[in-house]
This record gives sequence, structure tokens and C-alpha cells, in this order.
Amino acid sequence: MDDALFASLFAAVDARPDDADLRTQVAQLLLDRGRPAEALQHAAVALQHAPGHAAALTVLTQASAALRPAAGASEPPAAGGNEQPAAPAAPPSREDAPAEGFDWAHAEQQLGGSAMPPPFVDSSQQEAPPIVPGGEPEADADAEIERPSITLDDVGGLQDVKQRLRESFLEPMRHPEVAAAFGKSLRGGLILYGPPGCGKTFIARAVAGELGAHFITVSLADVLGPHLGETEQKLHALFTTARRLAPAVLFLDEIDAIGARRSGISGGWSGLRLMVNQLLMEMDSMTADNDGLFVLAATNAPWDVDPALLRPGRFDRMTLVLPPDEPAREAILQHHFARRPIAGIDLQAVVRATEDFSGADLEHVVVSAAEQAMARSVKAGRIEPIGMDDVRHALRQVKPSTGSWLVSAKNVAAFANTDGRYDDLVAYLKRRRAL
Repeated sequence: MDDALFASLFAAVDARPDDADLRTQVAQLLLDRGRPAEALQHAAVALQHAPGHAAALTVLTQASAALRPAAGASEPPAAGGNEQPAAPAAPPSREDAPAEGFDWAHAEQQLGGSAMPPPFVDSSQQEAPPIVPGGEPEADADAEIERPSITLDDVGGLQDVKQRLRESFLEPMRHPEVAAAFGKSLRGGLILYGPPGCGKTFIARAVAGELGAHFITVSLADVLGPHLGETEQKLHALFTTARRLAPAVLFLDEIDAIGARRSGISGGWSGLRLMVNQLLMEMDSMTADNDGLFVLAATNAPWDVDPALLRPGRFDRMTLVLPPDEPAREAILQHHFARRPIAGIDLQAVVRATEDFSGADLEHVVVSAAEQAMARSVKAGRIEPIGMDDVRHALRQVKPSTGSWLVSAKNVAAFANTDGRYDDLVAYLKRRRAL
């Protein structure tokens, strides 16, 4: 009964992802049924769409308390998240295969046959029905701490973003004496903003790799506490840990939730206001004891961040991370296809058909195509590789998820760019002839 109920509820949430009230009710029901980890995820998403939502805050704190005895266990990745990976995962080896079950030897024989079509093909060399996306074809602290080995060279495409990061952030950090000679301040932080699922976290991790620094990820769930003053203590502890580990990159994920506009916080709950105040104090300390601490943040909605956080010396630089361009889409698709049996995939045709797709959307396309091939393999009793028909079927189902973000961004670019903060967004929308 529960499975059927939650299947219906999750379908409703997928249909209305911005409905904070609906998502909060789902989170409360998950908590009542003994599923606090899922409840916490849904409550956190609800707060991203409605900062200060009293019921969502209650569920989030109760779910956090319920999970506290299990501290130290690894958390599952957020549903739907996708960051560009550094390298393809290795396929399972024969030695790792179970003694009973799936016949890996038979699968390898099928995949290694000389009659197998090549993995990738070029449609310019053959006739093929066009791809029509969306239509029918014609015919420690409680934070995660790591030391990334990836760099910006591992980020496919996005050359403008990487160049801006190097000029405005990385090079001054690497050469402080040159920055000082030109009056370039090393204070403050940088916000990466853009549509969801476009690799902002991966880029932030690559920046840490460029600097050879520790990478500390912080989300709202890491700092929000149920007791008065606990949230501020957690936030201070995170900054203290980052300073101790310097050089370090402190990455604040969904900064619009951690640093929400205080004027928009309602419901009589002052905890979020106090959290923003504490964050302002920690950022201001960059004039003193934050040497070697580089603060990055990511958000889909920078216009929901408290204006005080965007003043000089705090988050005074912003970089737009757009949906993957053609080289980036090619790299992402190549990675996801490389982990699966494929034959006759016209990669360039798929790249051309997926403009405005986020990284998460591209992964969804490959996964959906793989499901088609897997069902066919089960029916045939042998491995059937993913082909272009499977990809076309997936592209008729998967739509780019960036459309709603672009609508919101267009309004901001048209009416809220009085200080030039969103000039790069305006330029992008003009190139698309959307403004």
C-alpha cells in the first residue's frame, strides 16, 4: 500500500517540482513512515523553492535529528543530480562477477564478436532519419571533505566559464604579489549560477583541484539545527574547519537557501535570519584570518540571495554556467555511452539534437536509451547493444529541463539588472534572441 501511495506522490512532485507545500507534505509523510533520509531531501528542496517555509523547516530539523545516530554513514546522492565526471568508471571484471547469476562470459562473447557494428558512426556518411527531440521522427563538521585531483582541463567545453574563472579567481590566488601590484583584492568569494544540472559543483571541485586545496561541501542540511543558536555554531564550526585545513575551498551549495533574502523570510521563524547574519560575519572575517580560504557558492537563483552577501568583500563575483555547449555535450555523452554496450551511435547527431539539455538531461537520455536496449536484451536472451533507434526513442521522451529557468532568468535580465550584475546573462539571452 505504501509503495503505491508514494509512487503516486512522487509522480505528483515530479509534475510540480516547485510546489513547496506539496513537497513538504510528502516529506512529512516519509518521516512519519520511518524514511527520514528521503524526508530530509524533500524538505531541503522545498526550502530552496520557499526559504523560511515553517513546515519544511520543522520536517528538516526532525529528519536531521532522526538521522543523527547514523552519523558517519555515507549519504545517497541527490536524485537527479549530475556533475560532469572526471573519468569513465571501469566495467566489472570477470573476477568480480558472482559465481552464479548473469553469464558474463556469454555477454563478453556477444559484445566482442567481429560482426558487432562500430560503437560510433557519422550520419554524414549514411542516410538516417533525423532526430527530433520531444517529437516523432520523420520515418566533519558535518560536511564532506575531499582533496580533488581533477582540474578545469577535465571540464568538457565551457571555455568562456573556465577563462573567466582563471582570470578573476585562480590567477590572482596563484600570484598574490602580482595581484597586489595591480590593486587586485583577494578578499571575497565567487558565485556560480545557472540552470540546475549543468555542472556547477563539478566546476567548483575542479577549482579546488587547480589550487591543490581541500574541498569542503556545505548544504543547508549540514548547518541547520533544531535548537536556538545551534545553526550559527555549526556554520562557525565549518568555517573554522576550513581555515584549519587551508588552503581550502569552502563550497556553499544552494547559497540561495543558506543565504536567503532576510526580507523574504516569514512565518515568525528567526533561525534563517540568524544564519544569514552569521554567514555575513564569517565572510567579513576574510580581512583577517581567512588567508588561504577560498569561498565558492552555487545557486540556480542568485536573485534570491540576500543583497548584503553580494557586496564587495563577500560574494562580489558571479559567473554564469550555462547548459553544456557542443564540446561539453559531446564529452558528457561520450562518458555515459562508454560505460554501456553500444553500436552505431551517431554521436554528433545526438549532440546537435540536445541543445539546451543540461548535464543531468543528457545522462537521462542515455539511461532511457539503455533501458530500451536492456528490455530488448532480456526478451532476446542475449546482450543487445544500444543503437540509434533507442536514442531516438529516448529523445522523444526526455525534454530539456532548463526551460523554466530561462523564463525566470529572462524576467530578471529584463527588469532587475540595474547594477550590471547579470550582463553576461543578458548577452546570452540576446544571442538566443530571447530578450
